[in-house]
Amino acid sequence: MTEATFWALIAMLNWGATGDDDAVVAPVVEELSQMSTEDIQRFDDILASKLHTLDTKSHASEIGEDAYVEGEYFSVDWFLYARCAVVANGSELFYSVLNDPTMFPKDIEFESLLNVASTAYEQKTGEEYKYSPEPSYETYSNKGGWH
Repeated sequence: MTEATFWALIAMLNWGATGDDDAVVAPVVEELSQMSTEDIQRFDDILASKLHTLDTKSHASEIGEDAYVEGEYFSVDWFLYARCAVVANGSELFYSVLNDPTMFPKDIEFESLLNVASTAYEQKTGEEYKYSPEPSYETYSNKGGWH
């Protein structure tokens, strides 16, 4: 799987079904499930890499009402899901936000993007998805982004 293929899959998200996240991701899951298990894992790795890259204090400080503020409670899960929304909205927004954290969309999330690879894998194989993508996309895992 190339990065171009990854972004082509992301472009298949059905935003006409907003409000039903399963329906939004369904076209991507369906297409990805027709690919090899290696491609499914590569999709997951590319997604993890994009999420990891956005895992910085500068980006966390721009997510809206629940933005990172030194010394205050900060939801690491909400920040992860907010980063998912950036990736889910395509390469143009991703690179805009990457280069200018102030472009981060405010107060939105798209947690369902995290389940696309596992759902596609399970649909393809009938087996549980046990793959752990690299690098870690968990909040604070990008050590260089939080100093």
